[in-house]
Amino acid sequence: MQNNQMTQFVVNILRQNLPVNYFFHDYRHTLYVMEKSEKIGMEEGITEQEMHLLQAAALWHDVGYIHAYKGHEYESCLLAKQRLPDFGFGENDISQICGMIMATMVPQDPHNKLEEILADADLAYLGTDDAGTYAHELFLELQSLDPELGEAEWIETQLSFLKSHQYFTTYCKKKFEPRKEIYMGTLQKLV
Repeated sequence: MQNNQMTQFVVNILRQNLPVNYFFHDYRHTLYVMEKSEKIGMEEGITEQEMHLLQAAALWHDVGYIHAYKGHEYESCLLAKQRLPDFGFGENDISQICGMIMATMVPQDPHNKLEEILADADLAYLGTDDAGTYAHELFLELQSLDPELGEAEWIETQLSFLKSHQYFTTYCKKKFEPRKEIYMGTLQKLV
């Protein structure tokens, strides 16, 4: 990433301020989403300037978790608006970055290519061999917030989500959709 200083800044915020029971939404998830964003962005042929904005959005997309679980995307935008000028981003840049951050809100509703890329990067794990591992981390996180959440309910929730989920970019449809279907099949056997 062009701005290693900003990456370190955000990682430090997440490391120091996220609750310990956020087993999925931690700094590693943020770095994973940034890496996936860069790969998808390259595959989708975005410009260098667009990549710069995409990287910033990926980096800031979950910072809001330090203030709120539900609605963290809004909090992420507020924090980004406060801090991004320190890293050389102007008002128009920040507006685009916040659009991308808001596109990660479920149900996802991206309105342009960059928003589609970040939305796909945020859920790219669903179409990987590690989907089950990531889902288990998310389950533990959600269960720590709602001890009533059981495994059967979690499997149903995942299946419902996977059935309604779609990737937006051509690259992700080819790369992740087939593996996501396999993961869904694995879950269906558990019901």
